[in-house]
Amino acid sequence: MALTVSSDLSVNVTTDQNVHKLTDKKEVLKRSIQKGEPKSMGISQVMLGFLIISYSVPLLSDELTEVVTFGVPWWSGISSVVAGAVALIMEKHSSISLVFACMVFTVLAAVFSIIAVIIYMVDIMKHPQTTCEKNTQHTCDEEYYITRFSVEVKSILMSLSMVQTAISSVFGFILYRERQNFNNYVFMN
Repeated sequence: MALTVSSDLSVNVTTDQNVHKLTDKKEVLKRSIQKGEPKSMGISQVMLGFLIISYSVPLLSDELTEVVTFGVPWWSGISSVVAGAVALIMEKHSSISLVFACMVFTVLAAVFSIIAVIIYMVDIMKHPQTTCEKNTQHTCDEEYYITRFSVEVKSILMSLSMVQTAISSVFGFILYRERQNFNNYVFMN
């Protein structure tokens, strides 16, 4: 609030220019964040997380490998869902602190996805598909089909985790740039 007194001793109360600048910066932040499409990125992260979790259910019927023992699809899927949910919240309520929180969760989801891809690769190499041993009915034995199914499910999960890594990395970079642009206005909510 600014006060001005004129020569006839009348007092005028006006709003401060700094308040206008900060309000304008908040609107610029909101428009700038919405250019990065946080809603579409958040929805894609949530969907990928649920796909990873749901596609991993058949692995529970197979032998326990490192992927199932460490719960890789579940913690990588949940981290993706959480990062997407924070992005959706940030889209509704734009603020620097939410941009930072979304950036942290998105980068964590990317790191978890990279770790998941590595574990999937190691598990597929450690537990490869067995060769087809023909039985009396001229079909392959049961172990061949079980290991083939397991390797294919893990390959799908690895591909989904790679997509999640790409989306999280790009979105994390966009959020980092936006945060750097508005770093001077951290005290605003």
